[in-house]
Amino acid sequence: MQEFSHRRKTIGLSAALATLVTACGGGGDGGGAVSGFAGGNAPLPQLSGAAPAVLSGTCTELAAKISFEKTTITDAKAIDAGALTVAGTSVPAHCQVTGSMFQRTSAVDGKSYAIKFEMRLPLNWNGRFFYQANGGIDGSVVTAAGGIGGGGPLTNALQQGFAVISSDAGHAASLGPTFGIDPQARLDYGYQAVGKLTPMAKKIIEIAYGKGPDRSYIGGCSNGGRHTMVAAARYADQYDGFLVGDPGFRLPLAAIANIAGAQAYAALATNPTDISTGFTQAERRLVSDAVLSKCDALDGAADGLVQDTKACQAVFDLGRDVPTCSGARDGSCLSTAQKTSIAKLFSGATNSTGTRFYSSFPYDAGLATNGWSSWKFTNSLQLDSGAVGLIWQVPPEDPATFNGPNFTLTGSIDTMLAKVAATNATYTESALSFMIPPHPTDLSTLKMRGAKMVVYHGTSDPIFSSDDTQNWYDGLAAANGGSAANFARFYRVPGMNHCAGGPATDQFNMLMPLVEWVEKGQAPQSVIATARGAGNAGGVNVDLPAGWSSGRTRPLCPYPQVARYKGTGNQEDGANFACVTPTD
Repeated sequence: MQEFSHRRKTIGLSAALATLVTACGGGGDGGGAVSGFAGGNAPLPQLSGAAPAVLSGTCTELAAKISFEKTTITDAKAIDAGALTVAGTSVPAHCQVTGSMFQRTSAVDGKSYAIKFEMRLPLNWNGRFFYQANGGIDGSVVTAAGGIGGGGPLTNALQQGFAVISSDAGHAASLGPTFGIDPQARLDYGYQAVGKLTPMAKKIIEIAYGKGPDRSYIGGCSNGGRHTMVAAARYADQYDGFLVGDPGFRLPLAAIANIAGAQAYAALATNPTDISTGFTQAERRLVSDAVLSKCDALDGAADGLVQDTKACQAVFDLGRDVPTCSGARDGSCLSTAQKTSIAKLFSGATNSTGTRFYSSFPYDAGLATNGWSSWKFTNSLQLDSGAVGLIWQVPPEDPATFNGPNFTLTGSIDTMLAKVAATNATYTESALSFMIPPHPTDLSTLKMRGAKMVVYHGTSDPIFSSDDTQNWYDGLAAANGGSAANFARFYRVPGMNHCAGGPATDQFNMLMPLVEWVEKGQAPQSVIATARGAGNAGGVNVDLPAGWSSGRTRPLCPYPQVARYKGTGNQEDGANFACVTPTD
């Protein structure tokens, strides 16, 4: 297989932003669109279901059979049933294959690179392949189990019989963000690792079972959600189902927005060595409580969840609804300077001329959590700085002298924006090209071949805004005659932080509804989500309010629908809530 080049023209910052300018608001999908085909769209092709098969021979025999260009198999071993568990239940017996692709030494930094991977192949296979798109800056081959969405999963793709692959996306974790000095490692991380691994993985499956996968799925959360959205744009012919969680699909711009936030919080800080003192936990709790006071009952139930996010933004005002300090800050008020600065951050980060380069964030109930603060006050100094400075900028910063916190707190936002959009003779593709899906609202290839996409996003996500994903989905609907509901659906998860946690019902399974849609044409409606209280098999969510029942359930509704209380019955039971389309 030839190494993928796929070098596209650099997308300038203004052009990249222009492709994502959509109307903020309810979007074009009405209630009818959610339940069936709408907007004049003709019925789409229906893909057939997957048929099971059994592994042929032993794992050792399998290793000897595998041959693929520029690929080395390092091991293949049998894994007994129960050696892996999920939520206390056994994962069936399978074969674990490990290897690497495209081993090389960089001509730029002199370091060794390869795309390392593991595949887990069930002895009793369900006929499906799952590409596990991992998060962060990748770098580690984590267990190939296949996520289903949300926090504290009760099952995974491997347990359900999928063959699953996981990879490091072409670089070792030991390098940290310095892998970005190598231009090819940047491209592998951005999108090419998926393109290289996919045909190899399908070939291994064919060797293992005597046939290739009947149906192929790809999914992940955070950067894994970004990987999946990029695959939907670049490799739509290779996958039938796309499971997208809290996607950082404009990751370079989101990271710079988080850096801008860190600078703003530092300017408000009472302790210059701790930027979290610019917006303390008590103050964040004050804002969340004020949001609940204005918005909680909009869905008919005062239950600690804001279901109608759009309506909430219309009725909540930070300046009016949170007390203004007349003296010292003590957690019971915000200063005038805080209100001005924080309101600007929630309305969307801007450059020095006031042009917004990333989306707004919704005011929600999950601001006081550790998950929210870690992204704003810690990861902005460490993760975002390294990614912007070393992986995405052209030219990159000097890794020998790079200091992440100093870069974040003293760097020019305008310069960062210019450099992530730049190219040169060494780095011929900008970060706004290799990280972001090309033409993100054009999923015509995916749509017309009968493939499907399910997207979910926590409304209290502190790093990738659910508003950004909602705006993308509105644009997707507009590009498809007013409705994208016959091939893509979007679910907001009220109160959920980044991929999990927060005051939320964050335990849910989005994978199997996606499979039912792809293979049986049964479009997903509401998806039941559960709070992870005491005794939950998937693990307890420490962010749950004390007054919630341990097993509270709620329906997650396909946007633009929201969950509303029916007026009678136990409010801890999601069966007493219905998904309805808001009336503006």
